[in-house]
Amino acid sequence: MPSATAIAPLPPARRLMEWINPLWSGERLRARVEQLVDETADCRTLVLKPGRGWRGHQAGQHLTIGVNVAGRLQHRTFSISSAPEEQRGGRFTITVKGMAEGGVSRHIARQVQVGELLDIGQAQGDFVLPPAVPRRALFVSAGSGVTPIMAFLRSLSLRGRLWDVVHVHYAAMPQDVIFGRALDVLQAREPGYRLFRLHTQAGGGTGRFSAGQLARLCPDWADREAYACGPAGLLDALAATWAAAGLAEQLRMERFQAVRAAAPAEVKTGTVRFARSGVAAASDGVTPLLLLAEAQGLTPPHGCRMGICHGCDATLVSGCVRDLRTNALLNRPGQTVQPCVCAAAGDASLEI
Repeated sequence: MPSATAIAPLPPARRLMEWINPLWSGERLRARVEQLVDETADCRTLVLKPGRGWRGHQAGQHLTIGVNVAGRLQHRTFSISSAPEEQRGGRFTITVKGMAEGGVSRHIARQVQVGELLDIGQAQGDFVLPPAVPRRALFVSAGSGVTPIMAFLRSLSLRGRLWDVVHVHYAAMPQDVIFGRALDVLQAREPGYRLFRLHTQAGGGTGRFSAGQLARLCPDWADREAYACGPAGLLDALAATWAAAGLAEQLRMERFQAVRAAAPAEVKTGTVRFARSGVAAASDGVTPLLLLAEAQGLTPPHGCRMGICHGCDATLVSGCVRDLRTNALLNRPGQTVQPCVCAAAGDASLEI
């Protein structure tokens, strides 16, 4: 007699589809790394093929990326550097600079390999161009802040609307200019695009921003719609320049770090209890709750770490916390707080 053969039951259809192609999963939104392009010595562009459920993006938006680093799934937020008009099969790009203090960004910029699957979130953010594209625009960027600006430029070029754009870009040295070759090609091809590269660590630092420098490079800056992205120091200087001219509404900025309000004269210390984990930590009243949790070995979900994506939202069980951006106090049990931009104001308990 023929021997009996055990037949394993087939997995549910949804799991079978995910087994055949992980990008078909209906439960997790992921993207496969299809190509890696070096931009500078410490910056790399990743071409990503998103799975089913990706809703696309607008130029200038960002998304969260989840990657396994040292056995822990960690999330960070990155700008999308490609234009929606150039997507092939839904593909898009992120361009990541490996920051000295950023273990996740260094991992993505140097360790991620072609074929690897990354968890992704949907695109979000309101740093986008209006439907009626400005006839004259000014873009100011520095370092990796050029990533959303590059998406703007690519989108405008592909739509034939790069009519009159002045772009002032700051980098430490010539070799540090992200998208250097692509920007040169764009300038040669588009008569309406004028690029000024300034190097902050060359020539004794004469390349740093000043209102006088802006007036020399772009005499009609006050008549243009302006968009800027870069380090906090540059953005603060730009905001002051536009405000002094009474033109604050003409400047749109994308920040990579939350702007904190000055701490109140009296900061309350206390104990923070993470209710679900059964862990407690002493608070100095200024350290973000997310950092306190991580210092205790907890791994709460998070994304941008600056109060934009709401990936770290948690429920306040009891006590009081302070929003570090506004100094507003949140003390209603059941209220949603953002641990990345809130600190305890005395004793507090969070559902983490």
